[in-house]
Amino acid sequence: MHASPAKPSGAFVAASWAALLIGALVFSTGLWNARMQLNEKGYYFTVLAYGLFSVISLQKSVRDRMEDIPVTNLYFGLCWVSVMLCILLLGVGLWNAELQSTEKGFYAMSFLLALFGAVTVQKNVRDSQNAADKDAPHHAVHDEDGRA
Repeated sequence: MHASPAKPSGAFVAASWAALLIGALVFSTGLWNARMQLNEKGYYFTVLAYGLFSVISLQKSVRDRMEDIPVTNLYFGLCWVSVMLCILLLGVGLWNAELQSTEKGFYAMSFLLALFGAVTVQKNVRDSQNAADKDAPHHAVHDEDGRA
């Protein structure tokens, strides 16, 4: 197993959560206030949810491989395809949308900020857990009879 990274600083954890929440909330607020049909709003919201899930899954797969935890090539490839697909879906949707360029940029940037935030939050959770596991005292596991 590779050396685990140190526990992230409080400032980095806060910045990561802020990026995730600001990106997702601003994107969602923009959708809420947008003058588009409900099915368009649903499309963009679904792309956001799919994007958040896909980047978290990809980040977990990358870390699993770094820590010698088995991840199949098929799943790893599907993670990459999912990330690229959700970005492509957003791009195609915005390209064809009847929105001003500034609105398109607003959705693209808040979407990417949310994805970045999701990756860093996942990384911080994993790093914090690894640091906690490393610092925790290791006790022998005993069965029901008290034997180690």
